[in-house]
Amino acid sequence: MGTLTREAAAREGAAAFFAGGESVNANDHHAAKIYHPGSLLSVEDLSVADVAEILATTSELEAMDVSARAKVLERRTLALLFYESSTRTRTSFELAAKSLGATTTLVSDKSSSIEKGESLKDTGLTLRALGAEAIVLRHPASGAPELLARVTGLPVLNAGDGMHQHPTQALLDLRTILLRLKRDAARVTADTLHGVTVVITGDIKHSRVARSNAMLLPRLGAKVILCGPEELLPEEASDLLAGNELPSGAGLEIVRDFDAALARADVAMMLRIQKERLLGTALDLGEYVKRYQLNEARLAQYPKLLVMHPGPIIRGLEIAGEVADSPQSAIEEQVAQGLAVRRAVLVRALGVRQ
Repeated sequence: MGTLTREAAAREGAAAFFAGGESVNANDHHAAKIYHPGSLLSVEDLSVADVAEILATTSELEAMDVSARAKVLERRTLALLFYESSTRTRTSFELAAKSLGATTTLVSDKSSSIEKGESLKDTGLTLRALGAEAIVLRHPASGAPELLARVTGLPVLNAGDGMHQHPTQALLDLRTILLRLKRDAARVTADTLHGVTVVITGDIKHSRVARSNAMLLPRLGAKVILCGPEELLPEEASDLLAGNELPSGAGLEIVRDFDAALARADVAMMLRIQKERLLGTALDLGEYVKRYQLNEARLAQYPKLLVMHPGPIIRGLEIAGEVADSPQSAIEEQVAQGLAVRRAVLVRALGVRQ
């Protein structure tokens, strides 16, 4: 697939910042973008109409009789190609496929020819030759799903690529917010989240979840506030949506004071502090907990605040265990919505019409 190169996580300009992490060889990554229309590589590829269609399909599939739903993708074959460990994403994709009647096969870097040095390109071509009709890919390199989609011609679903994108996580987060705030999750428009403020707090610099949500939610009318110390949130992030046409009141801004951000929030989306990426930074975890942890005392001030977290959670660091388990927490609901939304994404990938 071309060599993998490590790029600086914090780069000049918002576009570079939100590209994030490792990337595939530039000659591969910037090649002509000719992908199967069922691919889902980035939230940037989704129009508001696309988002509406996916969430409408989610509701339709959810309402179906279990036995009828199990025939939707009967005799279809899906490959799960995971180069990184995963619990929620991998399992929900697998269970979603099986609940639709599809056959799945899991390929990981620890139990395949990948361990022997086989390239992503050759692994993808092998899976296609063996009958895979779509591939779900998680990979540590930004741009890997685009490469796989280009070289195989198959629909590829991005289950997380480096520090770049995690589109299905943003979609499931969106549906969780809509359902908890009692908004219509089956009829999404550009002002569906008008008047809603979402605060995303934590290791935004290294988070593909933060990037995907920051790109998606404002397009549906939400105000998104990014919150955290500069070590985890460069100032360049505030320019991400500069120049984009957004609904009135929507947008993106940085607020360093967590308490000030919470005072404006309807939703608090907490992110894991990725300790493995903090080498070389001056971040003081004790000070971080003091300034940015969502704890019981903070939550008590906002009884209507919706609490979210994509997982995995580090209890006692970015979020207190009591908060994660509180009635205001939608963390388990996010997991359940992952199953529901990924059903719809699989149906879209394989071109099935309901």
